[in-house]
Amino acid sequence: MAPALRTLEPSPQQWEARQRQAGRRRDLWAAAAGLVAVGTAVVLGELAASLVSPTVSPVTAVGGAVIDTVPPGVKEWVISVFGTADKLALLGGMALVIAALAALSGVLEVRRRFAGVILIAVFGAVGLVAVLSRADLTANAIPVPVLVALVGIALLRWLIRKLLEWQPPEATAPAAPAEEGMGRGTTPQAPTPPAEDAANETGPARRRFLVALGGTAAVAAVAGVLASTLRGAAAVVSDVRSKLVLPAPAAPEPPVPAGAEIRLAGLSPLVTPNREFYRIDTALRVPLVDPDTWTLKVTGLVEREIELDFATLLAKPMTERHVTIACVSNEVGGDLIGNARWLGWPVRELLAMAGPKAGADMVLSRSTDGWTAGTPLEALTDGRDALLVVGMNGEPLPLEHGFPVRMIVPGLYGYVSATKWVTELKVTRYAYDVAYWTPRGWSERGPIKTSSRIDVPRDGASVQAGTVVFGGVAWAQHTGIGKVELRVNRGDWRQAELAPGISKDTWYQWKLALPLTPGRYEVQVRATALDGVPQVEESAPVAPNGATGYHTVRVDVKS
Repeated sequence: MAPALRTLEPSPQQWEARQRQAGRRRDLWAAAAGLVAVGTAVVLGELAASLVSPTVSPVTAVGGAVIDTVPPGVKEWVISVFGTADKLALLGGMALVIAALAALSGVLEVRRRFAGVILIAVFGAVGLVAVLSRADLTANAIPVPVLVALVGIALLRWLIRKLLEWQPPEATAPAAPAEEGMGRGTTPQAPTPPAEDAANETGPARRRFLVALGGTAAVAAVAGVLASTLRGAAAVVSDVRSKLVLPAPAAPEPPVPAGAEIRLAGLSPLVTPNREFYRIDTALRVPLVDPDTWTLKVTGLVEREIELDFATLLAKPMTERHVTIACVSNEVGGDLIGNARWLGWPVRELLAMAGPKAGADMVLSRSTDGWTAGTPLEALTDGRDALLVVGMNGEPLPLEHGFPVRMIVPGLYGYVSATKWVTELKVTRYAYDVAYWTPRGWSERGPIKTSSRIDVPRDGASVQAGTVVFGGVAWAQHTGIGKVELRVNRGDWRQAELAPGISKDTWYQWKLALPLTPGRYEVQVRATALDGVPQVEESAPVAPNGATGYHTVRVDVKS
């Protein structure tokens, strides 16, 4: 009689490996559940915010709080790496962090009940604190982060319950192998998962979980589309802006001097197009200000408080001027600078109506989102073309550049002057008030430093031997440029051809043709202001009051 066949038994190590594999598979599905649950909640929160609080949502509030609290050194590093895409980088980083925490919440919840719920609750609390910290907070914004947390918790619990119906904990711990020492003729108990667990791999429980997961993800996608569509405030404000007819200037811009623009490929245009103009501010989402409801208040140390609406502002005698503005974060040779034709009403006329009191030396301008800049009172009243701007290069201000009204002050870095979406001018003293960037390590006053830049050839460029034409821009706003010079390999300085420029408040273009033989060259540029003060040679970082040093490029001249 043939002996009974022995059933092959997995070893304890094999069973342990199978348990680990089953646990990892369940954790992966739990991470997906957490990602879908939290992602859907966040998107629904943005949708709710678009309906009840267009200017403040949990995502923008947290992003704004990050911008407010990040150390200046980190901010400068981010700008140096990402430039004007810094906010896109921040949003991308936030999305990655949210995704990681969401996946973690799912894994925690499937392993220990309510562990993932606690993580989402903490996440919601952070959003609530961030929303409460925003200057443009409205009562409607407060419930939104609470809603996000509650929806996230409910969806997570529901999806994890569906997952456990499909892959219960016992399904990941199969029966132990048969006892050692059983006789050859004995048929051991089959060490396999129960039949119903195996069936679950393709059965109704699996389908229910996948349908729940996919359906929730579909809701998130639809909500995302709706949130984008229902950002109706942006569409409405954009429509109002497109229909706005700017008044003719009472003091039009003088004609641009002949020869002010040098025709040279690669050279920055004399006037920067709006679409190319740099944007640096702390607004994660562009504030949407309806000009019909906009007002500007003058408060503080004044004889008379003033409140101005948009229609009244447009009726004032407007001044049109070309002015170059720059960000204090602009590195030597950087592009956080631009020149535009601005239309606006002189700030000094508004301040004259209010009557600043003796002892006042600063105006704290405030944006609709709470950002502030501290501008020396003297710079707003000394006759320079400091403007409450409504137009940029012949059209109403773009939304991202401060529509409907912003400030422009020649000769000062933007962080102390160029307030976008401006709603208040508080006449005060430096001893009484501090602006947004001052407690973060930046100087109180930010006069723009004389500087220059080589636009062509670019650093690291290869050019043909012979006559190589260098070109670029130089600026000393509110002072003007007297001359620009170049030197090759630290040799003698050679004076460049300097275009006349539009005014002392704009940058100047320059060019210089140099005969170069094959080899590698280091070329530096320096500018001297009209008052005879040369550009500072010593290199210094942008903090606390602007970078200094000679812009240097290295070119490879080929035969």
